[in-house]
Formats: sequence, structure tokens, C-alpha cells
Amino acid sequence: MRRSSRVATLLAVAALPLALAACSSGSSGGSGSGAGAAPVKAKDLNAGLATGTQLKKALAPASAFPAGLALEADSASDSGGMFLSPSGKSTGKPDCTRLEGTSWIQVAGLKGGVSFAQNDYANKERTEEVAQETDEFQGTTATTVMKDLRTVASQCATFTDTDAHTTVRLKGRSTPGLGDEAYTMTLTSGTWQNGSTLIAVRSGSAVVTVLSTAGTDNGAASAQRVTTRILGSLKDMKSA
Repeated sequence: MRRSSRVATLLAVAALPLALAACSSGSSGGSGSGAGAAPVKAKDLNAGLATGTQLKKALAPASAFPAGLALEADSASDSGGMFLSPSGKSTGKPDCTRLEGTSWIQVAGLKGGVSFAQNDYANKERTEEVAQETDEFQGTTATTVMKDLRTVASQCATFTDTDAHTTVRLKGRSTPGLGDEAYTMTLTSGTWQNGSTLIAVRSGSAVVTVLSTAGTDNGAASAQRVTTRILGSLKDMKSA
């Protein structure tokens, strides 16, 4: 399973307070014709969204994963207590090979949400892995992401695995009973011992994405179990 790094995004968040401080200090002491007018407060587009710190707590715990899988320490990442700036959307044909790795939500054209948390579990041989991620989006972007993932599924019905140079086949379907809307993709190849299952679920403004290669069922059961656990935690967190 390939890993997609979001370190650059997090570095941008870390630099934001310094930039804001510089702007604030540079504007102090100024005077103008509107000095007595009260500033218009902009609408907070992140109001009601969970931070990365909160989303981290909502990720499925070790007990939700198949026996023999352990947390990959270098896979854990989150956006902390601050919100990221919304990422621009890339256009053009999707990179279908992103569906074989972590942060596969990026195949939809965005780097991720304004907040996120993710980690992976794997066995010692790394022949079985389960990756989980939750992203929060402003406005109706989460709905758009789900729509885009369905489009990606049709565009990536067959593609070439860049590692084994073999043909990968993708079958996608809407999945009732999970969140507000859900979509499942199954990836298989004639040269693989086991395929993989990818589940994307929208719960309000959040999109949960899970990838599993664990088990002998293309990762279907473990992906469903981890996804369900995250959704339950998100519901409890937002209703608290």
C-alpha cells in the first residue's frame, strides 16, 4: 500500500499564525476615515466542523481491526487544533493508482478537507493493511467529493498497477445503511493474492474513507467494521 504524505499541508498550517501576526503588527497604529466604524465580522465557514484533534479521537481503535494488525506509527497524522485553508481542485484525468494507497480521497481532485485525521494498521509482513481517514469540508463540499469519487470509479474501471504492471479492475456500488451516503469500490487483479475494498461515507460535512486488504474477502468485512466504528464515534462526538 502506498502512503501519501500531508506534511506539506501541515507545515502550511504551522506557518499561518506567524503570517497573521505579521499582518496584525503591520496594520497597528493606522488611521483612516473609517476608524470609528465597527468592522464587519466575516462568516465563520468552519463553524460546527470538527478539528483534526477531535477527528483523531473518532478514528477506530485497535480493537476494531483484525487480529495481527498493529498501528503503523509513521502513518498517524492529523491537522491538530487549527483549520487548513480549502485546497484547490485539480482538473484532468484522475491518477487511478492513488486508489491503491492511503489518503486515496485525493483521487477526487482535492488534497483533503480543512481538517483531517488518519492512520494505518498492518501485519508484520505488510501483506494485510487497513487505512482510515476522516476529513471535514466546508459548505457542501463533502457532497461534491462523494459525487466526484463516483465519477472516478467509472473513469478507473481498469487501470495499470505501477508496481506490478498488471491490470487492476474496479467495481463500484452505492452502499445503503452507512451515514448520509456511501460508496464502495472493490479492486482486484489476477496477480494479487487478495483484492482491496475502499469505502467512502459522507456523514454531514465529514467524509470517512477506509481501505482494507485484510482477510480473504478483498478486505470487505474489515473495511465495513472500521467504517461503522468511525461513524458511530463521529455521531457521538457531534451530538455531545
